[in-house]
Amino acid sequence: MRKKLVAYFSASGVTRKVAEELAAAVSADVYEIKPEVPYTNADLNWQDSKSRSSVEMADKTSRPAIADKDAYVAAYDVVFVGFPIWWYVAPTIVNTFLESYDFAGKTIVPFATSGSSGIGETVKYLKGSVDVSTTITPGKMLNGRQTKETLTAWVSGLGL
Repeated sequence: MRKKLVAYFSASGVTRKVAEELAAAVSADVYEIKPEVPYTNADLNWQDSKSRSSVEMADKTSRPAIADKDAYVAAYDVVFVGFPIWWYVAPTIVNTFLESYDFAGKTIVPFATSGSSGIGETVKYLKGSVDVSTTITPGKMLNGRQTKETLTAWVSGLGL
């Protein structure tokens, strides 16, 4: 059996809930990607072009610092990476996480939450942050409450 980790970034708690449901459904460990400087409500105001999240997302090279680097991804074969969709892609802190570890030979399974957006070109932007030998599956939107059955069916469909 492949060892699984669910790593997630959640600014408001929505993605956290889905990550916990997924981890329980597939018997995975959980790791929260925490920013070194937590986001405030003002930082997350997408309508303000000068808010922290707006500035970070306008610069695709932005790599917000993460609070710790103790996920120990070396112990896992499959890493589910969850995040909210910001400006049609993953927040750049997810790239920081991916660039902080060696994912060579591993499988990354992106999943996202969003109030109105699809997953867009997220996978394309994540691929540049990992070794070319890393497999990144197509991303999946997991909005709303997830059932164990739908989550395990999705993961089984990926061959995991």
